[in-house]
Amino acid sequence: MATVRVQREDFDAGLEAAALARGRRDVGAVASFVGYCRDEGGTLAALDLEHYPGMAEAEMARVAAEAEARWPLIGVTAIHRFGTIAPGEQIVFVAVASAHRGEAFAAAEMLMDYLKARAPFWKRAIRADGTVEGWVAAKEADDASAARWGAAEP
Repeated sequence: MATVRVQREDFDAGLEAAALARGRRDVGAVASFVGYCRDEGGTLAALDLEHYPGMAEAEMARVAAEAEARWPLIGVTAIHRFGTIAPGEQIVFVAVASAHRGEAFAAAEMLMDYLKARAPFWKRAIRADGTVEGWVAAKEADDASAARWGAAEP
């Protein structure tokens, strides 16, 4: 069973990854990814991240279940933050435990690709000069990354 959380507060990626293997003798690999807020060359003051409560968690759980169906995984954790996030702060965390590294790497990459393309989160930039931009549109590159894993539509 996957652990999925959407939260305003930060997370400890090291503790989250370690929890997947704690007390388990069958874990041979934990692969993880942490996405951070970039400062875009000093022009970004923060990102404003919003989500569709309930639906965001459900979509994250659906994607985690698909990864568990594709690979022999021992554990999955996916965390996505919302609210105002400054450059250098963590936004998203994905970690996968399995007996072998190949499955862990592949599952973590697929999870992140699907979350980036399909989870109901929206972001807009708050610039260093105080300008608040409109909501960022989905990127074709994110859709293409998710599509390479095959259909994952609800």
